[in-house]
Amino acid sequence: MDRPVITRFAPSPTGLLHLGHAYAAKVAHDLARHSGGKMILRIDDIDHTRCRDIFTAQIFNDLDWLGLNWYGSAIDPQSGRNAPRQTQRMPAYQAALKTLQGKGLVYPCYLSRRELNELLSAPHAPLASQIDITIPAATPASVIANTDQLLSKKEQVRRHAAGHGAAWRLRMDAAIDMALNGDDGETLSWFDHLAGRQIANPAQFGDVVIARADIAVSYHLSVVIDDALDGVTLVTRGNDLAASTHLHRLLQALFALSVPDYCHHELVLDQDGKRLAKRNSAHSLEIMRQLHDDPSSIFGKIPPIPAVNLHGNT
Repeated sequence: MDRPVITRFAPSPTGLLHLGHAYAAKVAHDLARHSGGKMILRIDDIDHTRCRDIFTAQIFNDLDWLGLNWYGSAIDPQSGRNAPRQTQRMPAYQAALKTLQGKGLVYPCYLSRRELNELLSAPHAPLASQIDITIPAATPASVIANTDQLLSKKEQVRRHAAGHGAAWRLRMDAAIDMALNGDDGETLSWFDHLAGRQIANPAQFGDVVIARADIAVSYHLSVVIDDALDGVTLVTRGNDLAASTHLHRLLQALFALSVPDYCHHELVLDQDGKRLAKRNSAHSLEIMRQLHDDPSSIFGKIPPIPAVNLHGNT
């Protein structure tokens, strides 16, 4: 890649970091450092119901203990200060949502996830008659689309007047058509340094939620805006998030943003082959530090850093 390599490590302060986070941070750190670039630390704290300041402080402590230098921005000359937080960027997310609203690409959805699951799996259930539902014929349960047509206008108005919050969903068909300028022959793609050139297929997700009713944004919208604001040129993250790139590539096109390269690396698994979870404190970096584990020994417990060529892609 011809651009300076700017990576990011973006943990959520909802619990203690574990070995999986140590690996993700080291991948981002080492790939940036080996190319003369920088790793930005971003605190993904939009989920105010679960995020805690004590866990944010622990993130700083863990990275310092691991010896991983981070920056607050791509132009920050000094490491270890001013990590951006998502809660500071709500105006930017709201501006992005208004852009989509202005283009007619999103619509409010007053149905909860539970209601949608019930309605699409059992359209003749009692709930349907209770809230004045109309189920389109042959609606697939696997793909949620046009949910504003499932709920009558009368019921939507009633719920809005009663103070029910609405999530905003992306009208997928219209969004894809706008991103491709109506040309069915065009495609959206991105380059993954471990998987090669990838063709985006966002239609598989249906009308995804772009802004949740409770926090007025979503992971998908915030991460795309954040990476653009931070000048990230290489997104490194676990391969469990690879599928979300299909949607992120669409949003980048809709907002006319630069497209970063990607590196979706393997996950650190426990002895049962399952991904590590914050709720299992046995693998937390804090516990390891208390047990006097040497930081260098931590890196012996995680996979090697992916060998990638950052000087070109196809």
